[in-house]
Amino acid sequence: MSSALTDLFPHPIVQAPMAGGVSVPQLAAAVSEAGGLGFLAAGYKTADGMYQEIKQLRGLTSRPFGVNVFMPQPEYAESGAVEIYAHQLAGEAAWYETELGDPDSGRDDGYDAKLAVLLDNPVPVVSFHFGVPGRDVLDRLRRAGTVTLVTATTAEEARAVERAGADAVIAQGVEAGGHQGTHRDLPENDGSGTGLLSLVAQLREAVGIPIVAAGGIMRGSQIAAVLAAGASAAQLGTAFLATPESGAHALHKQALTNPLFARTELTRAFSGRPARGLVNRFLREHGPYAPAAYPEIHHLTSPLRKAAAKAGDAQGMALWAGQGHRLAREQPAGELVEVLAAELAAARTALSAGGDGR
Repeated sequence: MSSALTDLFPHPIVQAPMAGGVSVPQLAAAVSEAGGLGFLAAGYKTADGMYQEIKQLRGLTSRPFGVNVFMPQPEYAESGAVEIYAHQLAGEAAWYETELGDPDSGRDDGYDAKLAVLLDNPVPVVSFHFGVPGRDVLDRLRRAGTVTLVTATTAEEARAVERAGADAVIAQGVEAGGHQGTHRDLPENDGSGTGLLSLVAQLREAVGIPIVAAGGIMRGSQIAAVLAAGASAAQLGTAFLATPESGAHALHKQALTNPLFARTELTRAFSGRPARGLVNRFLREHGPYAPAAYPEIHHLTSPLRKAAAKAGDAQGMALWAGQGHRLAREQPAGELVEVLAAELAAARTALSAGGDGR
């Protein structure tokens, strides 16, 4: 199995790229400095905004890091469904004293411009979400010295990732917080995601490239479990959300362990694509009616989410979180990497000794 990825960082711990201002350079630097792999999220940023964050991160660490890019999305034909949803959200706009966003604000997230930056100024690792780049893209990045990863949620998607020539695949279980990285957004598949351990086992038999396991991982013992199942590393997002270096809103961090937010749910309410978040008023009231229209719904609700955050109203925010959110620990990101690495070592020792790891 290729070690091109895991040779870049001593601990098999990858900080998930969380778009929307969470995965800031300070967080990625702290993780990389502690021996994990820190990640920037290029999603929802301009190409120049991404470049500026890369420059800032390089000023904070000389260790390897990654940048995540969203794939362009196919055209959405049913504009009427978006208009109906916009009408439903009119009351939200009035409540927060803001206007709804323009659903036609762009579908490609500046993909070509971001690729140009990443080819002109190569970074150690680039990952892709919401689809598979063409082989030519992955080959050009490889020639530039970049290791490439692509998210998959099924064995079929993982085989497509391998065929395209990616260096590794991110196995995203249904437990994961934030957006599901399905290659095609099919409403008939809503709620049918595969749990992480089952998915890793399926991918281990389906592909020969390394697997990075993602979804609900909050403890070193869980990292040991996915490594034992065949993964080469584990990717954690929610675990790093509550750290002081995270760019998440204070209300978002507090909500992770607030008893008021008892569970998570996959919803299209905020973006038009299935994403796991803490159940709040907005999710309950609008989730059942949100159409499968990404990124139109994302653009439409963006001003509402910003206004709710400004007003200090967590009930109107997109509180992305994985199923393990109640296990979040409020400690510096570098310390968290060290704690996770120690827990992983203890779990491995217990397994080799025939113990139960307690």
